Amino acid sequence: MLRLTWARAQSTNRRTIKSGFSCDLFRLERTPTTSEYSRGIGHTPVALRKPPSVRSLRTPHSRLRSAWRASFSMASGGEGRSSSPASPVKQSNRLALERSPYLLQHAYNPVDWFPWGQDAFDKARKEDKPIFLSVGYSTCHWCHVMERESFEDEEIGKILSDNFVCIKVDREERPDVDKVYMTFVQATSGGGGWPMSVWLTPDLRPFIGGTYFPPRNTGLRPGFKTILMRISEQWRSNRAALESSGERVIEALKKSSTIAAGAEDLPPPAITVARRCFLQLANSYEEEYGGFSDMPKFPTPVNLMFLMTFWAVKHSTVEGAEALRMSLHTLRMMALGGIHDHVGQGFHRYSTDSSWHVPHFEKMLYDQAQLAVAYITAYQVSGERFFADVAQDVLRYVSRDLSDKSGGFYSAEDADSLPTAESSEKKEGAFCVWTAGDIRSLLGEPVEGATGVATQADVFMHHYGVKEQGNVSPQQDPHGELQGQNVLIVRYSAELTATRFGLSVEKTEEVLAAGREKLAQVRKGRPPPHLDTKMLASWNGLMLSGFARVGAVLGDRALVERAEQAAQFLREHLWDEAEQRLLHSCYRGEEMQVEQIASPISGFLDDYAFVVSGLLDLYEATLSPRWLQWAEELQLQQDALFWDGQGSGYFSSDPNDPTLLLALKQDQDGAEPSANSVSALSLLRLSQYTGRQEWAQRSQQLLAAFSDRLTKVPIALPDMVRSLLPQHFTLKQIVICGEPDAEDTARLIACINSLYLPHKVLMLADGDTDGFLYKRLPLLSSLRPLEGRATAHVCQNFTCALPVTCPEELRRLLTE
Repeated sequence: MLRLTWARAQSTNRRTIKSGFSCDLFRLERTPTTSEYSRGIGHTPVALRKPPSVRSLRTPHSRLRSAWRASFSMASGGEGRSSSPASPVKQSNRLALERSPYLLQHAYNPVDWFPWGQDAFDKARKEDKPIFLSVGYSTCHWCHVMERESFEDEEIGKILSDNFVCIKVDREERPDVDKVYMTFVQATSGGGGWPMSVWLTPDLRPFIGGTYFPPRNTGLRPGFKTILMRISEQWRSNRAALESSGERVIEALKKSSTIAAGAEDLPPPAITVARRCFLQLANSYEEEYGGFSDMPKFPTPVNLMFLMTFWAVKHSTVEGAEALRMSLHTLRMMALGGIHDHVGQGFHRYSTDSSWHVPHFEKMLYDQAQLAVAYITAYQVSGERFFADVAQDVLRYVSRDLSDKSGGFYSAEDADSLPTAESSEKKEGAFCVWTAGDIRSLLGEPVEGATGVATQADVFMHHYGVKEQGNVSPQQDPHGELQGQNVLIVRYSAELTATRFGLSVEKTEEVLAAGREKLAQVRKGRPPPHLDTKMLASWNGLMLSGFARVGAVLGDRALVERAEQAAQFLREHLWDEAEQRLLHSCYRGEEMQVEQIASPISGFLDDYAFVVSGLLDLYEATLSPRWLQWAEELQLQQDALFWDGQGSGYFSSDPNDPTLLLALKQDQDGAEPSANSVSALSLLRLSQYTGRQEWAQRSQQLLAAFSDRLTKVPIALPDMVRSLLPQHFTLKQIVICGEPDAEDTARLIACINSLYLPHKVLMLADGDTDGFLYKRLPLLSSLRPLEGRATAHVCQNFTCALPVTCPEELRRLLTE
């Protein structure tokens, strides 16, 4: 299937670029068109694996800086760089002074790289050269491929440096730049992905773009070297046509990307939109293993959260029951599949097959954050401990492998690693996979009481589908990197495995747990994959929600305290108190300290929106009003920086930035939710906590701006549909009057947290009339505990039910 996909990509992805030559834009990932969304097709990258022998440079930052000081002399086109491929010491380029792990990976390329910035722009204008913009991220498979094949090639490096001003961008560090040029690439090639390759005029206007290019010609497909030479020649001989075609595309994109609403426009009808979203998801649902595509399969937590919310408001209907079935089945099959790391915990990026078995082994922080919330929500709606255990499993991985001592969270873990310490070439999944021989040698002890002479290995291999010849089919491993290896996948329930070996379920689970622990100890001795230690405000905000939500539902104080540490990290390291602004990123230094670059990157809309939402979740987990107060401050700043006063909705980045050609509003909930989707609900929640009714009105205006998208293809914005539903059902205010640390208060709060109530705001009236909430909501002063006992007041549509003091009565009131 992968070979077929490759062939189809070569035959169908040819595009005639308006510069005058035909260019094969090989699409590694694509965003579906509107017509595809209407047919229920989700956001699914083409399932392609990298060629073997992929590696990427992992050089300590201190060594890079030393090498830079010793050898860099390429400020005007690469002079002074050694051209001998046999040179024992590679010379660094100016990326050696950067903090981004992705940029540092390219610090020894024989390319005169610039980071995105004025120095590069000035050089392009002064020398009148086109710009080659390369965008990727440090755990990106095909970025590593293109680096090895092209950017480490001396000949290609010289062509690049002599004919272009070369700029390297980390898409996670500069999502604003990435979104603008990805929009161009998608519009001109029909797809997009990373690495992204775009050629710009000196005034930053794109004229040709694509994704990955092989280094040299392959059949009908031109190689990167050929493309570079053709673009260079076209720039000299046909420049006006290049600039004109690029200008026309940009102007068309400005018109087509406009999202706006008039002052009197209203959001579309919530129930109609929600039902259409459900039907579109149901149409794309894969019955056997769950998920919303055949292959590859992505977790898409935004879809799952919408379905559970749809059930919460339609639970007495057939469609509501079907929504719940789809979401729980998908979550269960993912947790049993190979996309779930059964030894090291957490979830890999996506599955290359339909059964969630063989993953792309990269692990992303934003996936862990959203999946933790999805699984704990599944626990709330189903009562099955299985889902709570998976949520805890995700947080265990994040706490161990993606946590900085400062309280922040790292961005990602690579898919590639060295199979052994002696190996020179990295392979995908090497850190995670096992041969049957590995397992037999590690788990050779007999199992007492088992039928026959069964060993721990026999039980383990049966349960997790381990085969002597490996359990990865050649179709899922076209380059042979996983040959003879096994990706653990749960093939049988504990009950069936117990029956197979004549054991009790308890004994079977004990054997399986012991086996996983032994394998985990062995993995500690393997060369680990690269860790992207960049810390982003946006993804930390998502993870803040993960720890807060799981900790609150399970009553786990340690998880809630970890969430508070994350919030404190954001406040200390990514909040500029003097300027009253969020910063987008910070970095782990050589001595494990948190560092910042000389000119910190200001926060984007995602940063504000995700942190505000995380702080609201943290307030409901701790009922400490200081987090509400900071959320209010951040929302005010978000409004000032990004709100479109003319057309409503939020711009993704500063609309006044002169280096960005398009002022975009993200209109898709994909791997991450759209910041507009998240903000629509946060504005409603904040209006309830602060009494600011203008924020409730702003939420309506935002939803009205996206009305066309919501009406026609709600499957593109399932998280925004979730935010639309409270416009119909209104939020339910639950006020607990009681002492913060009292046992009766805790019992009422535990009752609330045990239920999935998507349209509620929880607050504590503790009697502190000088506190944040009492000043914002004077009505709280009139609420009192009954007979000295903690009391719950439940209000909706300006009407309050009779106060209750018993958790059972509160549960009945909330579930009516």
